Amino acid sequence: MRGLRLLWPWFAARRARLLLAIGVALVTVWAGTGLFMVAGWFLGAAFLAGTTFGFDLFAPSALIRGLSFLRIGSRYGERILGHAVTLELLADLRTRVFAHVLTLSPAQLAGYREGDLVARLTGDMDVLDGLFLQWVAPALVAALAGLSFALLVGLLDARLAWLVCAVLFLGALCVPAWMAWQARRPGLALQDSQARMRDLVQQSVQAHVDIVAFDLQARTLAQFEALGKELACGRDRLSAQGALGQLLQQAFMGLALALLLFLGALAFHAGRLDGPQWIGVVLGGIGLFEVLGPLLRGASRTAVITQGMRRVQALLQTRAALPAPAGPRELPETGALELAGVSFRYPGGRWVLRDLTLRWPAGHRVAIVGPSGVGKSTLLNLLLRVVDPVEGEIRLGGVPLQRADPAQVQARVALLSQFSPVFLGTLRENLHIADPQASDARLWQVLEQAQLADFVRGLDAGLDAWVDERGATLSTGQVRRLCLARILLSPARIWVLDEPTAGLDDATARAFFRVLADQIQGRTLIVATHADLPAGLFDQVLALQAP
Repeated sequence: MRGLRLLWPWFAARRARLLLAIGVALVTVWAGTGLFMVAGWFLGAAFLAGTTFGFDLFAPSALIRGLSFLRIGSRYGERILGHAVTLELLADLRTRVFAHVLTLSPAQLAGYREGDLVARLTGDMDVLDGLFLQWVAPALVAALAGLSFALLVGLLDARLAWLVCAVLFLGALCVPAWMAWQARRPGLALQDSQARMRDLVQQSVQAHVDIVAFDLQARTLAQFEALGKELACGRDRLSAQGALGQLLQQAFMGLALALLLFLGALAFHAGRLDGPQWIGVVLGGIGLFEVLGPLLRGASRTAVITQGMRRVQALLQTRAALPAPAGPRELPETGALELAGVSFRYPGGRWVLRDLTLRWPAGHRVAIVGPSGVGKSTLLNLLLRVVDPVEGEIRLGGVPLQRADPAQVQARVALLSQFSPVFLGTLRENLHIADPQASDARLWQVLEQAQLADFVRGLDAGLDAWVDERGATLSTGQVRRLCLARILLSPARIWVLDEPTAGLDDATARAFFRVLADQIQGRTLIVATHADLPAGLFDQVLALQAP
């Protein structure tokens, strides 16, 4: 039920395609059951007819062929539709989860292990494909197919109809529920082991230099080996549950077959069924009870799916630290930046900023300097509204940032820091992050402005040249200029730069500041830096001190 609440908006939005997928799956079951019934009746009737010339061979043969082709086509359509709709649901869910994560503050994200957060964004959502394919669709198909088959058989003999209903109730509800309960602990343990493995992989990749430098390879490998054995044992236990599901499916089919034979024999003896009808009902029951297969196999993954849903839902229910205000005010494109009595401290910590009052007119250029720990980055975070002041307020063009839509704040203020990301992809794709509609001519223009165009022209693929994750194929200076070009594409009139020359040598840092001076073009510029400041670039140097 938790999963249905989580995915209900997407189920409702795509109800037509979901119902179509369920309908095609139902047609598959009907075609298979009908094929068995007609074939059984046909074989029995043909045997009893012997060499009688009056027996119609052609109509049943054509019906068998038609049902066979229908079953093949509907089975293919069922796979295509079911998986297509599931992938669409998961794509929408991923979009919503990523969008929600972007609203969380760094302090909130720090509460998650890195690998655990990655697990929620990837692995936990991946298992949700089983919600529709292994829960919702099979359950509805089993109920509808069983009811329709029972009604049809009930026209011949009521006891056979009640038998079908009873066996389906046990096989489609009671046994899967019992199997899900049995698989609960190993499923939860497996999900936890997978999350810890992802966390260990991510930490090991990030810290591989330290692992080698401090000779910790053996210890790290031992951790991987222990977790690997734990994962293997967990998968073995769930595989055993899946095998049990297949065994129970066969057992229920055998039970249903035996009971249909017995009750059918009684009905035949009483004259309620003739021989071919009896054979058709028995074989039709065999075809019908194939619907138990997905339910019983999926029951072993119930705990994994449930735990994945709980973890994703817990992430979605985490309230944003800085929610959008009710009735947000329109934020001007540009204007004076004002800090009125701004004070800030982190929970349980000392004051980082205390009673800061400043006014920077539009187009002002400010350098913020001071030793580490005096609040330079915190001040920039306040301007970006990553955090809100504990006291006081920050205004743009007279509008308090707390009263504006956070999306508008992000559109008005652009950030460039030493950690500005370069993503795995082409140079064009990295630039299109700032403006997806920008033409190639515009991309070359900002590359010229960032003095990176000559380097890109020298690449064989030009704008389509591949950039490794974190810009590993570029120098540090080229990464910084690529990020500067991305800011030039954005409509933001306020630039916030946090240690933009960190990691650059003196010559590259001076060249970066020269490019910045040429391209600022009336924008408000706020730079927090330890670097030597070029003469004439800044209108004000703000030296922060610890309060």
